[in-house]
Amino acid sequence: MSSLGERGIPRFRVRTIESPPYTVDRSRLRRFNSKQIVFDRITWDSSWKGYMCMYDEHVLEMVSEGKPGYSRLDFALAYASWIVHDAFEGGFSWKKIKLNRTPVATIGIDWTKPRYEADDPHKISNHIKRAANLFGASQVGICRLNRDWIYADADISEKFENVIVFAVEMDANGIAASPAVPAAVATGLGYSKMAFILALMGEFIRNLGYEALQCGNDTALSIPLAIDAGLGELGRNGLLITPKNGPRVRLCKIFTDLPLESDTPIEFGVKKFCKKCKLCAENCETDAISMDDEPSFEIACRSNNPGVLKWYVDVERCYLYWCENGIDCSTCIKVCPYNIASSPRPARDTERKL
Repeated sequence: MSSLGERGIPRFRVRTIESPPYTVDRSRLRRFNSKQIVFDRITWDSSWKGYMCMYDEHVLEMVSEGKPGYSRLDFALAYASWIVHDAFEGGFSWKKIKLNRTPVATIGIDWTKPRYEADDPHKISNHIKRAANLFGASQVGICRLNRDWIYADADISEKFENVIVFAVEMDANGIAASPAVPAAVATGLGYSKMAFILALMGEFIRNLGYEALQCGNDTALSIPLAIDAGLGELGRNGLLITPKNGPRVRLCKIFTDLPLESDTPIEFGVKKFCKKCKLCAENCETDAISMDDEPSFEIACRSNNPGVLKWYVDVERCYLYWCENGIDCSTCIKVCPYNIASSPRPARDTERKL
C-alpha cells in the first residue's frame, strides 16, 4: 500500500493479488469499437469540435512566435523521434518480416519446423522476458487473453490465448518539459522503441515456430491487458501506473499461441493514493481529468469505454488542447508523484504535501 514520503512522493509496497484490481459492471461493459477512439473520430464525427482539427496544422505559426520549447529545432527533433514507429512496417507485422539470417548451407530449409518444444511454460516465459529486456523493454508481463479487451471490430483467433505486454520507459527529463515540445520527443521515441521491440520479439517467437501478432495501440485495449499481466494499476489520469516508472511508459503487446505462464496482478495502493492526490487533475491544462473523490461508472465523453469503475478522462478536451498546443501533452504524467518517485529530476512545482 502507498504512504507519503518526502515532498509528497509515495512510498509503497507491491503485493500480488488473485484477480486484477478493477471492478467491472457486466451489464454495461461492451467490447470497445476502435472507430470511437478520439483520433479516429477526427475524420468522421462532425458532431464535435475536434472534427477535421489536426493538432499540427498551426506549427509554422507557433515556430515563428519564438516561444521557448516550440522552436524549429524542437519540432524537428519531435518529428524525428516518431520515424521508426511511422515508417517501419515490420514493427507491427503479423507475419514473418524476412527470411532468417542462416548459414548458406541451410538456405531453403524452413528451420522453424518442427516447432520448438515449449513443454515448460514457466521456462519459456523466462526466456521471453529475458529477450524482451535485452531488446529494450523496461518491463514485461504475461496474461491470458481476456477477450473483453479486444476491440469490437478486431478479429483474433481463439488459438491466441496468451498476451505478452511490454512497458517502454519514456525519458524523464523530456516528460518534465511538458507541455512544451521536448516532452513529445520522449513520447515519439517511446513509440519508435515499441516498434523496434515488437519487431524483434515477434521474429523471436516466429523463429520458434509459433505465431505472433504485434500490436501497438491497435487491436485491443493495452491498459487492462497490462493490469492483467501484473505491470501496474490504473490511475486517476487514465493511465497505467507502474511501480518502476509510474505512468511514464508506453505500452504494446503481442498475441501468441506460444504456451506461456501468466503473471499475477499486483496492487500497491494507487487507487487510495489517487483519491487524495489529484495533482494530475489540478494541473491538467483543459480540466479533462476528474476531480471527483470517488471513481464511478459515468463516462466523460463518447470516446470512453463504459463498464469499469474508474475516473473517466474527457479525451475530447484533451485532444482539443493538443490542437491549441501544436503537439501532444504529457503534463498528467509529469506531475504524477509516482513519476516523480522514479524520476532523476523531480519537477519542483509539483512537490508538496498531500
